[in-house]
Amino acid sequence: MRKRCIIIPAIKKNAVIPDQLVKKLAGTTLLERAIATAQKLEANEDIYVLTDSQESTLICDRHGVRHRYNSEFVFHTLNIVAEMRDLLGELGLEYEHCLVLRASCPLITADDVEDAWHKYEDSGADSLVTVKSVHQRVWSVQGRNLSQLLDEELGEREVVIESKALIILRSEALLKALSRGSAARMDNVVPYFLNDRAIEIQSYQDWWICEHLLRRKHIVFVVAGWPAIGMGHIYRALMLAHEIMDHKISFVCTRESELAVESIARRDYHSTRPGEEELAETVLKLRPDLVVNDILNTDLEYMGTLKAEGIPCINFEDEGEGAQLADLVINAVYDASLTSDKCLCGPDWFCLRDEFLEAERNVCRPKVKTVLITFGGTDQCDNTRRCLDIVEPICRERGIAIRVVAGPGYVHRYEMEEHLRDLDNKDISFTWATNVMSRQMEGADLCLCAAGRTTYELAHMHVPAMVLATHERELRHSFARGANGFAFLGLGERVTDDKIRNVFLKMLDGKARLRFYERMTRLDFTGNKARVLALMLDILDKKKARAGQEENKVSPCDSDKGEAVQAEAAQGEAECAQ
Repeated sequence: MRKRCIIIPAIKKNAVIPDQLVKKLAGTTLLERAIATAQKLEANEDIYVLTDSQESTLICDRHGVRHRYNSEFVFHTLNIVAEMRDLLGELGLEYEHCLVLRASCPLITADDVEDAWHKYEDSGADSLVTVKSVHQRVWSVQGRNLSQLLDEELGEREVVIESKALIILRSEALLKALSRGSAARMDNVVPYFLNDRAIEIQSYQDWWICEHLLRRKHIVFVVAGWPAIGMGHIYRALMLAHEIMDHKISFVCTRESELAVESIARRDYHSTRPGEEELAETVLKLRPDLVVNDILNTDLEYMGTLKAEGIPCINFEDEGEGAQLADLVINAVYDASLTSDKCLCGPDWFCLRDEFLEAERNVCRPKVKTVLITFGGTDQCDNTRRCLDIVEPICRERGIAIRVVAGPGYVHRYEMEEHLRDLDNKDISFTWATNVMSRQMEGADLCLCAAGRTTYELAHMHVPAMVLATHERELRHSFARGANGFAFLGLGERVTDDKIRNVFLKMLDGKARLRFYERMTRLDFTGNKARVLALMLDILDKKKARAGQEENKVSPCDSDKGEAVQAEAAQGEAECAQ
């Protein structure tokens, strides 16, 4: 006996949409899609289509698979095994296992089928059925009314519903059931949870949903985040991913990016990290249609591997050798004069989070009432505590409130909490790992911060700031300068406490702050994110267009045939003319 066969029911009379099986869904008919899935698993001679439609038999012939045609075929019940008992009984004598693959469930993939097969084999079951899990409150109906809630003491419960995508049958058990004259009921049945790919086309709405899902592309964000480089790359990637609803999103974190993994998991996105393999190999395993690299400098080897596979890449803040291979590089934190055809630089490309669009921007008050101290997601130099200790005596004396805000990568959290208890200043608040930074900036008159993306958010909120760069790379972030409303002090480790104290005292002056405030009011980042997203999706759409052109290209062989046909036609016309 042969190992297994695949049976595809294609009964036109049971379709819920006219010509459903031969109507194109996302460019391919349902029947062709099912046949293509089956062909990834088995040879053509082991694939059978059961149909009542001549159109379906034509598709089978053109794709080289077998078919059983009977114009009278129709399924009267939902028990497809019983409805197909004759064909299953026949094939059960030739094959050890029969797989029934439904064309009306177009989201199931060959990988799904193979995975289900392994589960079925490992279980030793007589049958496997694809199912989906839903959480529902279940009611009973009596007459025209809803009556008591079933399992009322449980409240909402998990309900497992059969998906008609795939059934696997052990022929030995099937033949025994058929010989008993039963409705082909199988006793030892295991489930395979298909869940979000279990949609069966039973209406035009299902058709629309499936078409939309099948046209989705896969965007992979490759991110880095650890104390030395901060959390800005993670925040930006998560912000952009949050805006993309029409495509599948995955994350790959660099090997050392433990902070990135934790942050992404909190947002319920799928993420992975390289094991022994190289980063590019991990990315390619996800079969992306677009890669967004937010890992600082890339090298030629990594980018070359991705480009060799024809994958478009968009890189953020990349000054490495690999940047030249990217389709687009966006460096919002660097000087706008560096902008070129493939590299967009300057504040016009900074993406503002939605929470800031609805936030109440500050007015410039004559006297400072609230000071904000925040040094990004990690602050490995602990500039937060240093600046707090410098300005706290001044603020205590003048009755100024201090908001201390630290990111999720701030490793000095508990020491800071203990330090604040020792200071015993009721006007100091401490917030760790907030998701609403705009609220912390609302009402702030002055800020001490690093030179990262926080400076753009402060500019949007009209909060003049003193800036200490965390590392050498931040020194080149040219936005945080006097022209945009910032007192830039330089690299933090080279700035003395006295200088920080003196500049802070000057910034408390209302006239000085007003000058910085007015410079900030001229800036506008509100439309930048939409522009960046449009560029990303445009590059993705161009890739889709190129793929379509490749599929429609005429091969040299086909071209020769076309020319030969044209020559024959011309000769025929000449003979007719004679």
